[in-house]
Amino acid sequence: MQTEKKRVLITVKAYPNPSKKYKETVCCAGIDLSTGEWIRLYPIRFRYLTPQQQFKKYSTIEVLCSRPSNDKRPESYRVDEHSIRILDYLDTKSDKKWVKRKEIVFPTISPSFCQIIRDSEASDKSLGIFRPTDVSFAWEKITVDKENSDDDAEIQRSFFDEDKGTVEKLPFRFYYEFRCKGEAGCQGHKLSIIDWELGQAYRFWKLRYKDTDVLLEKIKEKWLGEICSEKRDYSFIVGNIHWLKRTFMILGTFWPPKED
Repeated sequence: MQTEKKRVLITVKAYPNPSKKYKETVCCAGIDLSTGEWIRLYPIRFRYLTPQQQFKKYSTIEVLCSRPSNDKRPESYRVDEHSIRILDYLDTKSDKKWVKRKEIVFPTISPSFCQIIRDSEASDKSLGIFRPTDVSFAWEKITVDKENSDDDAEIQRSFFDEDKGTVEKLPFRFYYEFRCKGEAGCQGHKLSIIDWELGQAYRFWKLRYKDTDVLLEKIKEKWLGEICSEKRDYSFIVGNIHWLKRTFMILGTFWPPKED
């Protein structure tokens, strides 16, 4: 299978998932700087990368990758994780602040999530970004299924690493609910959020906020009150499940300050 060298601006890191084959995986996505198109990089065992390879969001990385045999989505590439090299990081502390990020991300924005679904049906599009409207934030307690919990426990035991520990499963599932701008027929959407940052916020903030209700409200303040505030030009980044192409999830957000 042909190997390609890609330079990618990373904009998405999903929360780690346990895997029998890879111990754990993180699905990362970003923009291929040679084409300006979205690209999915998988599997990446992020905690098993060397410290010099552990990239942040908005890092530019160079990586060897190839098209997978079991994933026909056009944006998907299988990664040689040993080849990952960090080239740059676009911070927001320089004079241009968000400008460099926006120059790369804004040209990829779709008119709506409804349009992304139509594109998925027509051309197997599986990654995209759009500006929502009428946004709200919700969560639900994850119901423990005995059969699945036994399977999960077995997977956890199979890849337990004393140095790394196990991936902490979140007890809640978080959602954005929204409508699409310019889509008269839009009935509204409710998508789960699998952003690494939200998962990490839950893990760390629960040590500070012992009351679960307070913790959940703090997360809502961040992901709705701050990220989706009127002061931000925010967009949602979405991706689908490869065996369920109409099932999309929110992989991350892009929320630069609005221009004066």
